Order: sequence, then structure tokens, then C-alpha cells
Amino acid sequence: MNTMSRPTSLLWSVYEHLAMVVGLGALAVICLTWSPLALALYPVLPRPFGRWLGRQAIMRGFRLYVSILRLLCACRFDLREIDALRDQGPMVIVANHPSLLDAVLITSRLPNAVCFMKADIMDNPLFGAGARMARYVRNDNLLGAVLSCCRELQQGAQIVVFPEGTRTVGYPGNPLNPLSRSTALIAARAGMPVQTLLIEFSSPYLGKGWPLWRKPSLPLTCRIRVGKRFEAPRDARAFTTELEAYFRAELGPSPTLMASSAVA
Repeated sequence: MNTMSRPTSLLWSVYEHLAMVVGLGALAVICLTWSPLALALYPVLPRPFGRWLGRQAIMRGFRLYVSILRLLCACRFDLREIDALRDQGPMVIVANHPSLLDAVLITSRLPNAVCFMKADIMDNPLFGAGARMARYVRNDNLLGAVLSCCRELQQGAQIVVFPEGTRTVGYPGNPLNPLSRSTALIAARAGMPVQTLLIEFSSPYLGKGWPLWRKPSLPLTCRIRVGKRFEAPRDARAFTTELEAYFRAELGPSPTLMASSAVA
């Protein structure tokens, strides 16, 4: 696959800076618009309705954000394959993690997704209130987190896990960090299949070590592929080794993108 060629003029460089401001600003506005409402509604709404509303708000808000990135920020996203998972019932969805945008892109397509999240993100004023209302699961207590994920799976949710634990260090030259056993522990306890997603970006923008104020190299393209589905594991250690080997084989040493990209 070949990456898209990019202009190099001064005007294009200025546009890249403006696109960065618009992109990050739009995300902040969307989150700050919903967060006070989520904070107020969380304690008063019945749990089932609050959970449904929280997940709908995240999906629709992030879908709006993806549209803004496409229209104004020269971003091209091919997310079509994710849509096939919407009506396939509960499962553990596991993906590699090259960028801060990964969870945004995945949850923008899945109405019943529950993210297995870092505790500090759950405590973040920008994202925390909405994540708590959607009953996302924080990762600071592994046993409690596994049990919470199992409860959500039993109620029909799709758990989204990034088993690297943080964004990939050295992407795209290094396609994957070592994986934790979180995916295997959740899936084994719940008896649920594990569906892989393979995320490929044309740039390490918003990856590990990329400062928020550093402009992107546009156009930015991303494709998310639906990969292999594994049966519920029995041996967490063996399954984690198998899962890591599968991701490395699929992603290769330096994943790139097709020049054309579909509407998200």
C-alpha cells in the first residue's frame, strides 16, 4: 500500500497548523458541551437509560467530530468494516493503539461499546463525566475491572480493550508494544470471543511522545480493519502470546495506508 503524497508549500504548512487547532478545538468543544449534562444527569437517571444515553451521546458526538476532521482537516478515515460488528452481540474487541484517536474512531461506529480505560482518563474533566455515565470501566483495580467488564458483557455490551496499555512506542517502525493479559482475563472470565481490530495510520500524529501542539503532516489517513475472531481463551498466558503474534504478523514492521480512503 502506498501513502498519499502531500503538498509542501508554505500555505499548506499554515493550513496544517490551522487544521490542528480546529481539530483539537472541536474535540474540546464537543466534550465540554456534553460533560456538564452528563455530570448532572448521571446521579438522577435510571441506570439502564443513563447507560444507553451515555453511549449514544459518545457515539454521536465522536461521529460528529470525525466528520469535522474529514471536512475541515484533510483527514481520511476508512471505518466501514467496524460497522459489521454493530449487531453481532457481546464480545471483547481488541485493537492496537498507535494514536489518541483510536478510541474515538472505534466508539464513533459502535452504539454499545464500553471502553476499558486508564483511570486517569476517567478522572479527566474533559472525558470523565461522559465515560462514567456510559459505564466505561477503569483499569486501576484489575479484579474489579474484570468483573465490571463481565457484567457489561452479560448485558450485551462490546468491551473495547487496548492491551498494549498505552500508545505504541515508536509507531510506525514498531507496530506494537508487548501485550498485557487484560484481554485474556476478561474474555476467559466472561466466556466471550475476542474480535481483533487492526489500526493503520499514515503518520504517528498524536502517538506516544507526539506533543499536542506539534502540527500533523496532512493529509492524514487511517484505516481500521476487522481481523481474526478468537474463541474465548482458556489459558491467559498462552492466549496473550498468540494474540501478540497475530497482531505482529498482520501489522508488519511498518504499516501504511492505501491512497484512497472511504467516507467514515
